[in-house]
Amino acid sequence: MSYLVISSSLNPKSLSRLLALTAFNTFKKKGVFAEWLDLADHSIPFCDGDSTYKNPAAKNLREKVQNAKGILFAVPIYNYDVNAAAKNLIELTGDAWTNKVVGFLCAAGGKSSYMSVMGLANSLMLDFRCLIIPRFIYSTSEDFTEGKVTDPQVKDRISELIKELERLCMTLNQ
Repeated sequence: MSYLVISSSLNPKSLSRLLALTAFNTFKKKGVFAEWLDLADHSIPFCDGDSTYKNPAAKNLREKVQNAKGILFAVPIYNYDVNAAAKNLIELTGDAWTNKVVGFLCAAGGKSSYMSVMGLANSLMLDFRCLIIPRFIYSTSEDFTEGKVTDPQVKDRISELIKELERLCMTLNQ
C-alpha cells in the first residue's frame, strides 16, 4: 500500500508543515512506508489549463499522486479557505486524484474556520470520486511550541487519522 503525505504550505514557518511532518514521522515509527511531498521544495507553474500539464515538475507531482492509494494533505487555512498552492497542485495533477482516500491536516489562525476545508473536500469527492475521511485535523497556533506539535490531543488525532487512512485503504483494496 502506498501513502503520500503532502505539505502544501510555502511558508518556511508553516504550522501545517509541522502537522504533515508529525504524520510522516508517525508512519515511519509504525514501519509503514509513506512518501513525503513538500510543495515548498518544488518549483511548479500556475495551472493555465494548457501547457503547464507538460511541465516536468508537474508531471513528477502527478506521478506521485497517481501512485498513492491514500493521501494525507496538510493545508494552511487563509481567509476561510485552503491556500492557493494546494488548489494549484490539484489543478495540475487532475485525475491522478481519482479514487484516492484523502485525509486533511489543517492549521489556521483561529478556531472559527474549521469547516473551510470542505470546499476542497467537496471538489475532490465530486470531481475525482475521492473518499474523504470524515475526521480531519484542525489546529491553531496554541497546539504548537518551538516548532513542534505539542498538544497531546492533536498528536493522538493524527495517529487516529493515519489508522483510519490505513483501514479505509485496506478495505477498498480487497
